[in-house]
Amino acid sequence: MRHWNHATLTAVAASHKLPCTPNGDNPRPNSMMHRNMDRSGSDDLADAFDAYARRWPAEAATAALFGELLAQPGDPFRRERLAGHFTASCWLVDAGGTRALLTHHRKLGLWLQPGGHADGERDLRVAALKEAREESGLAGLRMEYGIFDLDRHWIPEHKGVPAHWHYDVRYVVRAGADEAYVVSDESHDLAWRAIADLAIDAGADDSVRRMAGKWLARGAGQG
Repeated sequence: MRHWNHATLTAVAASHKLPCTPNGDNPRPNSMMHRNMDRSGSDDLADAFDAYARRWPAEAATAALFGELLAQPGDPFRRERLAGHFTASCWLVDAGGTRALLTHHRKLGLWLQPGGHADGERDLRVAALKEAREESGLAGLRMEYGIFDLDRHWIPEHKGVPAHWHYDVRYVVRAGADEAYVVSDESHDLAWRAIADLAIDAGADDSVRRMAGKWLARGAGQG
């Protein structure tokens, strides 16, 4: 298991740049990948957190927290671990890359990106794409390679489940020609929002505004 050290992460982040990554196909692992994930899935995710820290040096401390969760007792991929666990979500953009699909979250009452619990799935790309499909009802979704954003946030007590930390790992998912979403039981509503508007919307969730800014910077060749 990789040992995470904040000072090391910061030094690496200052001296390296993460190369641009291409779009990828849907991340459904084949049988060999499943066997590898059983043995080294945590190591693969640790490498991904390392790459994220290099790409976003200002967020190296956050990446370190995510890496440390992998080394803590208990299974961080299951919601039953109330000391903190991983969740997976997606920055779901239209084919033109100018709008993002947000869900009006039924439990939290906020406009957020689609996502949810991993429920034991150690490949968080698979979990994120599953949530995107289930919460949007869209067909033809494609996932890009690499972590787009990390967000650690506090979840309040709800229906007897104690308050706890979510370590949310986020990936870019692109929609195809079909934009006719279907509202699931997880949401009050869904809406396509202009990303340029989200980036300056003071009423938007902080992390949604941050992701919008990242997306726009990437379009300008900065990400």
